[in-house]
Amino acid sequence: MPLFQLYFTPALLLLVLTCPQVSQSVPLMVKGTVTDSLVFSAQILLQSITDALTKDELFSGINCSQEMVKLNNETDTPSVCAPKGSKCSGINKTEFDQDLCLENIGKDLHHYFTFLAAQSDPDKLIDPTLSGLRELMQNFFPKHLPSDLVSEEDASENSSSFDKKLNLCKVLKGFQLRSITINRVLSYMNSGEQTK
Repeated sequence: MPLFQLYFTPALLLLVLTCPQVSQSVPLMVKGTVTDSLVFSAQILLQSITDALTKDELFSGINCSQEMVKLNNETDTPSVCAPKGSKCSGINKTEFDQDLCLENIGKDLHHYFTFLAAQSDPDKLIDPTLSGLRELMQNFFPKHLPSDLVSEEDASENSSSFDKKLNLCKVLKGFQLRSITINRVLSYMNSGEQTK
């Protein structure tokens, strides 16, 4: 079975099938404008997340591809960043607020950065993902880069190693889905479609 099929969930398939605007791409920012380098950085991040999810040694004892997705529900990125004219979830979106969309993306990146930075990773298996995320945030979303982090040991002393790996699997799958959304939104902004 191809790798991309391992990570598709029914919810993602439903979104892709019912909302064709989701597949549009978007650019990176320069003073509020999405640039090619931002789009490229987001694509690299998505690839590093996908690569991390394929590392068996990261999830030993867990079939991560069969686990549920754990999304960040503290932001409204999917709805706020829906393209102008989209009719996802029965709501006809007539305007696109780029600033609000980018703010939500920044909050998502902050959430996942904080989570990943707190993980115990002695074998450096999630380092490429964390490094790509840090670089993306430093270059394009600096105000969302956290200055103080709590280590995983401080944050969840009573969790078992298995529970931590299982949670990491679920959160990484959620981050992969959100990263797909972010990539599409940035490509959409880069294309200039939102200004038409």
